[in-house]
Amino acid sequence: MLNPFEDSDAVKKAASSAAGALDGTGLRIAIVSDAAPERNGVGAYYRDLAEHLKAVGVRVDLISPRFRAGHWYGGLPLPLPGDPTQRFVLPSLPLVMRRMARLRPDVVIVPTPGPFGMLGMVLAKRWHARLVVGFHTHFERLAELNDDWVLRGKVAQAYLNTCNRALFREGALVLANSDEMLDIARDIGAKRVGLMGTPIPKAFLDTPPQPLRQGVHRVLFAGRLAPEKNLGAVVDAAAALPEVQFHVAGDGPLRDWLEEQAERLANLHYVGWVKRQQIMPLIDGADVLVLPSTVESFGTIALEAMARARLVVVSSQCGILSWESLERGLFQIHPNETLADTLARVRALDHAILQRKADIARDGARELNARNLRHWLRVVRDEDAGGADDVSV
Repeated sequence: MLNPFEDSDAVKKAASSAAGALDGTGLRIAIVSDAAPERNGVGAYYRDLAEHLKAVGVRVDLISPRFRAGHWYGGLPLPLPGDPTQRFVLPSLPLVMRRMARLRPDVVIVPTPGPFGMLGMVLAKRWHARLVVGFHTHFERLAELNDDWVLRGKVAQAYLNTCNRALFREGALVLANSDEMLDIARDIGAKRVGLMGTPIPKAFLDTPPQPLRQGVHRVLFAGRLAPEKNLGAVVDAAAALPEVQFHVAGDGPLRDWLEEQAERLANLHYVGWVKRQQIMPLIDGADVLVLPSTVESFGTIALEAMARARLVVVSSQCGILSWESLERGLFQIHPNETLADTLARVRALDHAILQRKADIARDGARELNARNLRHWLRVVRDEDAGGADDVSV
């Protein structure tokens, strides 16, 4: 598979001047997703991508459920057994139809195999729009880890494989954000696949980051409180390093358990659910962000912390390690280490080395964001359609 993200002087120069050279005027894109921008990484991905596309002149409509002030909008919310913090939303057909008719999209992007995504696939045909499929989550693996999740076992596999096969069959291109996810997409039936980067909120890039403080005293985890995030490793690290303050932000099925652990450990603090506009100050206030997940197709929060020039520790299961330009700015939990061991190793390093690592992280994040925007524009313009089975975005 050709990879236009590989390091070269020409690519780096093109990436550094991308913002001024890009022009998406005349393009009309509908993003139809089951993921609410306020609730998870997939939703955040397409909200951030839409923001960058609009900045270069593209007309974009993000059609998805919305979560505001404790209420769900955009359709009929149904409870999701096993996770009271989430909802399964059936889209309002008249609402979606009106928005699609107003936009008359050239391209429809579908990143989820739920009701919104399947409706997006059908409406792409209606408007003779090119269908691009985003493949972000290996739901079958998540079902194995979540015993109470409604989509599990044979029912989950049958439903998800049916929906994904339909999307992959109709889609002109299937995009994933790691090599492992590309292989899974091919196994499911994708014929033409490509590697995509991850966008970063503009404010994270435009606002100068704070220099690293001396020493590592404040550790942050931010994300869904679910089994695949391996929160036990965070709790164990807090117990092993009582002199370090650990802060956990998010919501999910393990919230009650985490609150119990926070009551037990004086240096473990549960922040709760954090609004999107509060994420950047939360990251800036930390010395290290940790992501010890057992299943993580990419790890958007890790990239956002890199953009803010923070130290970032990730497990070997995080897809972000697939990107060589980003791996250089990350600390990886080694196979023979616990999260506490890795943090102790990081804390033992000289401050100048840590600051250099943080600078490398920010440079890598900025470079990936610029190139990702350029390649997304190539995809929606169908400039990569040369008959190859695999393309990179």
